[in-house]
Amino acid sequence: MKKFFLLVFLLFSGFSHLQAQEQGDSRVHLFGQYGLRMEEPGIGAGWEYFFASNFAFMPSYTQLFPRIGRAGNFSADLRYYLSREKSQVYVITGYSLSSENSQPDGAGIRRNASGANVGVGAVIPLTAWVGLTTEFKFQSQGIQQTYFRFGLSFPLGN
Repeated sequence: MKKFFLLVFLLFSGFSHLQAQEQGDSRVHLFGQYGLRMEEPGIGAGWEYFFASNFAFMPSYTQLFPRIGRAGNFSADLRYYLSREKSQVYVITGYSLSSENSQPDGAGIRRNASGANVGVGAVIPLTAWVGLTTEFKFQSQGIQQTYFRFGLSFPLGN
């Protein structure tokens, strides 16, 4: 357990200040996700890169936990930050690819569906090296579900 805490400390000690919104800045996101229509939980991670001031590209992968089978989602989102204050509010548009397998250990049905993402979110700094992220995102593919994400963001040094 001590090794784990030491590893976490060393990992976070290399992060820069949370106010990442300038060209070339980036952040790592770790989050939990909950589907509001089908009540599917999930966990995921993403990497956000600011390619211009207030504009970021964020690819992410979420492992979903449906009642039956396995499912996952890959999203590539464009974010535009509306504010740079304490609460960094943004809007999202992007592409999403979902895959599911109803029987992963047998001859189940594997389905892929792609579509668009739209949503809104915020990053709220907690300390200089961690921020709280919240997000509502609608995905148009498959069952057309709205997701709520809640997680942490960690800025990376340039």
